[in-house]
Amino acid sequence: MMKKLNRRQFITLTAASAGTALAASWGWQKFNSAQISVQPAIELPKWHKSTDGLLEINLEASNRAVKLGDQQAYLLTYNGQIPAPRLEAKPGDTVRIRFINNLAQPTNLHYHGLHIPPTGNADNVFLSIDPGESFNYEFTIPANHPAGTFWYHPHLHGLVAEQLFGGLAGLFVVRGELDEIPEIKAAKEEFLVLQDFAFDGEGRLMSSARMSIMTGREGDVITVNGESNPSLSLPAEGLVRWRILNASTSRFYRLALEKHPFYLIATEGGALEQPVEVSELLLTPGQRVEVLVKGDRQPGQYRLLNLPYNRGAIGMGMMGSRGMMGGNRNTPTVLATVNYDSPVKPAALPKKLAAIPALPTPQQVRRLELNHGMAAGMGMVFLINGQPFEHQRIDTQVKLDTVEDWEIVNTGMMDHPFHLHVNHFQVISRNDQPEPYRAWKDTVLVPRGETVRIRIPFRDFPGKTVYHCHILDHEDLGMMGNLLIQT
Repeated sequence: MMKKLNRRQFITLTAASAGTALAASWGWQKFNSAQISVQPAIELPKWHKSTDGLLEINLEASNRAVKLGDQQAYLLTYNGQIPAPRLEAKPGDTVRIRFINNLAQPTNLHYHGLHIPPTGNADNVFLSIDPGESFNYEFTIPANHPAGTFWYHPHLHGLVAEQLFGGLAGLFVVRGELDEIPEIKAAKEEFLVLQDFAFDGEGRLMSSARMSIMTGREGDVITVNGESNPSLSLPAEGLVRWRILNASTSRFYRLALEKHPFYLIATEGGALEQPVEVSELLLTPGQRVEVLVKGDRQPGQYRLLNLPYNRGAIGMGMMGSRGMMGGNRNTPTVLATVNYDSPVKPAALPKKLAAIPALPTPQQVRRLELNHGMAAGMGMVFLINGQPFEHQRIDTQVKLDTVEDWEIVNTGMMDHPFHLHVNHFQVISRNDQPEPYRAWKDTVLVPRGETVRIRIPFRDFPGKTVYHCHILDHEDLGMMGNLLIQT
């Protein structure tokens, strides 16, 4: 029987259960062991684009020595690169990936945000590829797939947080109609992959025994495209298009650029209807945005900041130490420095981006409660509807070609980003207040004490997949459910 906890009970029991939860996390000892040979850095293309309707690549996961900013680090990589190679394709293209697992653990690949089958050798998160083994992934991107910024990372339950925190993450870009809008096509394009790491004195990944896995681990080294505080450029009076991915395991990024607004043009599922001006962007783990930044007439140097954000606490998990919760959470962090380029012809913002139809009335309304508790023999677990994840149990069954509303209620003490595989959704309301603009999403923040309603069209692909919290330690510790999409 599962026992849910109130705050006082949770804080009392957290310390007692920490040993159980950490003991189950055995992988970092393998990754950091002196017996594991770390392969040297390699030079391979960092960008792979489809040709004649085919994107084909050999992708190797391995433990390698890499240059991270100005220090040598020993990380988990795809093709020896941090971040991993960027993959680019178009709607209708076939994707073939020969994946080789040279890690010390089993693993697999998840194509986060892509609308492709959850079965076979496509986006099948139930595959387990053993050390030394290979697997051939192959799928076709639907002809009507939206253009957007997607990504790939490991998704073998129980090891997801460790392997992503080790560095395994890469962009997957689908080119399409959004890229052909004249104002966007003329803008300078930059890709910003945000990751954080925790190292010992020798540049090796810290063991999970020294991380706050129940709160969700954060490292004290934050990188943008594998660099600390890189220099970015912005043309005076011109536009730059930033595609931003939060590839961190648990860290939230509350972004602001000094003296410049962001013009939001796309979220996880593709383009908005028109640009939305915002002064800040909050990206939870797994989320992506595309924004335009406009240069003014006065050249200068400006900082891209990560502002403080309190995502909640679970007792002992917030105690500060190196590599735990990323240091001082009350101080803004400089992520990058933006310098002005030479003036260009003044650029205008686009007025229209894409049409986003309102979804029809849902055929079903469901309620999902996010919480935490204790389970016999398991210690601390994270729960959906009072249950931790179980591989064989089907938690939710839906019908293909139907529309459902899910009310996601967070009754716990931490914010949880909720992620759904395969199908995008629209956020309808938060605490019964309608969303200010329509957008396609695959991940939505559900703050503690709040209720978010999403509307989901289940289209095209039947099969078994999952939904979960994208603080990936929480997913590994039980906050995930199995979804069966039936014909």
